[in-house]
Amino acid sequence: MYGIRHTLFFLVVLLGGLLPLQLGAQVTGGRHVFQFLTLPPSARITALGGAQITVRDDDVAFAATNPAALNASMDGQLAFNHNFFLADIQHGYASFATHLPKINFTVHGGLQYMKYGDIPQTDEFGNIQGQVKAAETAFTLGGARQLTPRLSLGLNLRFGVSTLDVYQASALAADAGILYADTARRFSAALVLRNYGAMLARYNGLREDLPSDIQLGFSKRLRYLPFRLSVILHHLNQWKIRYDDPALQQADVLLFGSDQSTSDGNPGLDNFFRHFIFNGEFLLGRNESFRIRLGYNHLRKKELSVRNYRSLAGFSGGIGIKVRRFRIDVGYASYHLAGGVVHFGVGTNLKDFF
Repeated sequence: MYGIRHTLFFLVVLLGGLLPLQLGAQVTGGRHVFQFLTLPPSARITALGGAQITVRDDDVAFAATNPAALNASMDGQLAFNHNFFLADIQHGYASFATHLPKINFTVHGGLQYMKYGDIPQTDEFGNIQGQVKAAETAFTLGGARQLTPRLSLGLNLRFGVSTLDVYQASALAADAGILYADTARRFSAALVLRNYGAMLARYNGLREDLPSDIQLGFSKRLRYLPFRLSVILHHLNQWKIRYDDPALQQADVLLFGSDQSTSDGNPGLDNFFRHFIFNGEFLLGRNESFRIRLGYNHLRKKELSVRNYRSLAGFSGGIGIKVRRFRIDVGYASYHLAGGVVHFGVGTNLKDFF
């Protein structure tokens, strides 16, 4: 108990120290390099709204978002996920985990990639001179230890490389996570510090920040229904993430001889809920072999919706099915009226074959 109390105290102090750093900042996009590190690594996480840090099962992809999710049931698990992103951009993640029983430690390795396709290289008159290659890759190595039957602690180290034509950059980042899972009460909670680090090599000598994030999550599985509900809070290190668009700030207008004021809602309440992702997962069939997933990301909804047009931006869903030795997942997330992303995943346990 002494070690657990000190671990919890350290994380609370660290969280308290990081929260004030960016309270005055606005919006989350366009301010960081290696932004692809924030994309969901698997089809399952895409279907759940883009974030899930509180589940501890045999899905090795969860270790990319919370290293404390690593556990002995992931021993031998291998997974491939590919995301058909917007504008023909290709994004994927491959991972493998193994358990070391002698030291009660579970480790994993992952490879995340982003390929932006061929970008035309033109002169000042618009004449095509060739093609510009653009791609990003990140290698992740992490491990976790079960401190008690309910509490685990994990750490990820991540090395990223980015290439844009003749320019290159690299970075080193780390994730730290703690996960509490009470199987008797079917409740779990987690705290994760993601992508904290710095650039090693810079684009043209310019220093830029990594997309660091503090996430807090809670999950509860219902007693009489095979359904798990989760609430994930993100960007807790950057409280103000609402963009105050001047185009949406309408002045008072004179209408029928009286002043009528228009409002775009409560800005403080809107900013509060932009930190929330809500998701749920139905776990059906024998051994939970069939799963239905739903998610809602309020930040994505507000940032990518077109004013005065209805859309499903911010909503996501998907299914998962286990067929013999393989687990197949499909996830879809709506980003905009222009379209969404389709994510596919397949996983298996290599120990089933050897």
